[in-house]
Amino acid sequence: MANFVTSHHNPTMIAAIVAVLSLLVLIQNADAYEFKVGGSGEWSLSASYNQWAEKNRFQVGDTLLFKYDDDKDSVLEVSKEDYDNCNTGNPIAKHDDGHTVIRLDRSGPHYFISGVADHCKNNEKMLVVVMADRTHKSPPESPPSPAPSGEESPSPPADEKPPSSSPSDASSVVMSLLCFIGAIACFLS
Repeated sequence: MANFVTSHHNPTMIAAIVAVLSLLVLIQNADAYEFKVGGSGEWSLSASYNQWAEKNRFQVGDTLLFKYDDDKDSVLEVSKEDYDNCNTGNPIAKHDDGHTVIRLDRSGPHYFISGVADHCKNNEKMLVVVMADRTHKSPPESPPSPAPSGEESPSPPADEKPPSSSPSDASSVVMSLLCFIGAIACFLS
């Protein structure tokens, strides 16, 4: 195989291609953020998910992490009508693994309810509104006014978010960086 690569392909060209592809992967993942639902990721009756969601700015490509007891609960993605009526019988998608990560793949409203109708009726449900695709940025808006004392300020704009703390995001960035460094090493040798 090594003879095939060196005799039929320019190793410098291969290294350059790997370097460019690795860099593109790094750039693609740079803006995505993993939100832990409710702040902790716990999907249960104890949180006010819509208040939490209203304080955050979700972008296309961000992910939501739901953690729950898979024997007692689940997460359903539903239509607005099913959200309003806590209808668990017609989900767009059902997640029941206990550690669900959902990628927000389009702008607009996303409706989530508990797979247990009684939980949903007790407000274990959430509406997430995803802002327009960040690759088509509009002019910057004026900064939000400070929250009255005693209230939590909303999250900063997407471009001021802290970096993702997701292990999967971190590992993909590390792997991309290692591929990039390896390609540069091949290029220089």
